Amino acid sequence: MTTQLFRRPLHALALLGLLGFSLVGAGSSGAPAVSTALPQGAVAPLERQRQVARRVSGILEEAHYRRIAINDELSAQVFDRYLNLLDSQRSYFTAADIAEFQAYRLRFDDMIHTGEVEPAFLIFARYQQRNRERIRYAMQLLSTEPDWTVQETFEFDRAKGPWPANAAALDDLWRKRVKSDGLSLVLAGKNWTDSAEVLNKRYERVLKRVDQITPEDIFESFMNAFARTFDPHSSFFSPRNSEEYRIQMSLSYEGIGATLQASDDYVSVVNVIPGGPAAVAGTIGAGDRIVGISQAKTGAFQEVIGWRIDDVVQLIRGKNGTLVRLQVLPAGAAPGTPEKILDFTRGKVTLEAQAAKKEKRIVQRNGRDVRIGVVSVPGFYQDIQAQSQGDKDYRSTTRDTKRLLDELVKEGGIDGLVLDLRGDGGGYLPEATGLTGLFIDKGPVVQLKDTTGRIEVLDDPIPGTAYDGPLMVLIDRYSASASEIFAGAIQDYRRGYIVGQRSFGKGTVQNLIPLDRWSQRPVDGQLTVTIGKFYRITGESTQHRGVEPDIALPSAISLDDVGESSLEAALPWDRIQSVPFQASRQPASLPSVATLLQASAARNNTDADYTWLTADIAAMEGLRKQKSLSLNLVTRRAERTKLDEDRLARENQRRVAQGKQPLKALDDTETDAAAEDAPAKAANAAKGPDILLDQTAQMLADLVVATTSGTAAPPAVRPAAGNSNGSVRLKQ
Repeated sequence: MTTQLFRRPLHALALLGLLGFSLVGAGSSGAPAVSTALPQGAVAPLERQRQVARRVSGILEEAHYRRIAINDELSAQVFDRYLNLLDSQRSYFTAADIAEFQAYRLRFDDMIHTGEVEPAFLIFARYQQRNRERIRYAMQLLSTEPDWTVQETFEFDRAKGPWPANAAALDDLWRKRVKSDGLSLVLAGKNWTDSAEVLNKRYERVLKRVDQITPEDIFESFMNAFARTFDPHSSFFSPRNSEEYRIQMSLSYEGIGATLQASDDYVSVVNVIPGGPAAVAGTIGAGDRIVGISQAKTGAFQEVIGWRIDDVVQLIRGKNGTLVRLQVLPAGAAPGTPEKILDFTRGKVTLEAQAAKKEKRIVQRNGRDVRIGVVSVPGFYQDIQAQSQGDKDYRSTTRDTKRLLDELVKEGGIDGLVLDLRGDGGGYLPEATGLTGLFIDKGPVVQLKDTTGRIEVLDDPIPGTAYDGPLMVLIDRYSASASEIFAGAIQDYRRGYIVGQRSFGKGTVQNLIPLDRWSQRPVDGQLTVTIGKFYRITGESTQHRGVEPDIALPSAISLDDVGESSLEAALPWDRIQSVPFQASRQPASLPSVATLLQASAARNNTDADYTWLTADIAAMEGLRKQKSLSLNLVTRRAERTKLDEDRLARENQRRVAQGKQPLKALDDTETDAAAEDAPAKAANAAKGPDILLDQTAQMLADLVVATTSGTAAPPAVRPAAGNSNGSVRLKQ
């Protein structure tokens, strides 16, 4: 995510929020007066929070890119978002509750303008009440073992369903929910007595969490209902979470390197931080839900369903070099699906760990070795502190990539280059233009439009290229922001092929605004505000649509569940005027996309890994569409057995095609790995074959051979003659 755009006009505009704004049109709803008296014992707002609400209203109205007024129309949207933030699965409020709340539908604009936020706290108090009622009812149900022979289903995804009509409807919903929770434990081998004990402890934790709610928690939900109605990347951070954000951005903590969020009763992964233990392991991703944590290789797991997120974070963090094990429910998997057990060695997320890395692959083609260089770029980083201190060797994405290209030259040269931007969520904007400049001679890279409508064009900062040979850029749905600026420019200049999956579609820029005028610490919290938008040099926005690859590859990442287009209130795609630029001249021998795909398809017919990948993705897509579960023990056991049998069949089909012995059970993979020698075991324990990178390297080899056929010698990357900085060019 590109969060830094410290160019003077946008930065100055954002800072206006610290100076205060005039308040606009408070009390314009015209709705009849309703009581906002909080029930006895309910959490009440603090006076400081009233002041912060007024300050936030001014910042959002004046600094946000949309420049919209906080009025009755927006109030209705915030009202709906607030209810969804509290009860996204519609499992606590009844239709009668919602009807009662309608009296406040057009008062949310008044609340933030005046600071009289009692209605938001009153709605939250009702949510707490319903939460306690539901959990206590669930605990009562544990006294009797459910009838597992009844043919009924539990609808676990109710995000778009109706609000339950009354308490009786809620009772039936929660009866099925408790039965589903218990059935998952029974399928794992527990009897009902043990299952009821586990669930009782889980529900007690949830009940305890409900009683630990603070004014800060409620106010943060209320403020985020406003900020995220403007767009999904504008957010309010409470003082506690502001400090957490500071810790993560300083990379000074020791953990696994993942950003977490609480959703319903689960703590889930938002993203994996480049260079951290989780990113290195490659076994956990966005949307995965953490259900248990263990601190030892063979220790028991502590279930964390229903825990506060800060308590889960504290369990995951720990001393550098120590082990933490996570029990994870994969993204998109239905409740009750078998969990993954993942091991991580805690470590610091450092700039070195985030740095670009290289490798060289040799691809056989028509009797010759085609040398493919691969440079993986996990983020667009720059050591700003080292640069400001005058360190001539400061680290950055552009400088590190340039160095890696030089090293590839010294190691014998390459015939083609793959730049791997999968999972690269962006970073520092100048690095996007700098990295693009390594591959184009000169010209514009990206356009920026700020809140006032002013458009600025950012150019390639350094004339000349570091590499002008065959190039493919590999992206996926998690490639965002600065990654999309780079990929879009490479595509617009026709400098290389974009390969993989449609990118995320984040074409906006945010600024972080502290809400404390004089304090060095975020006593009042801080606000992230969208203040600008990116556009390609063709004038098309990367926002919402992302960058479409020239050559699409299969991916396990769901386009429907991941990406800007899946987020509510995302800013729309649009376009502005293009800017003049000179696209690269393509060799007459350059093969078409159709030709490359035809050759790739012929290889894939006999590629066991590719066949396995496509079959596995198809199976995963089927599971994602599932919205309900059977509550019949025999049926559920048969469904789980079928899933395991299908997974085993896919794995064995791949193994047999590769000349390996088939497995008798999925658990045999560990035994199989133990029989290998140490290097093979280490490779098998990591990510396994990178099928998509293999595909890209193969297509790049086709491209190299097609564009160099008839030459006296294969192409190579070498330092350009007379170039003292060691830049690399393609020898023709």
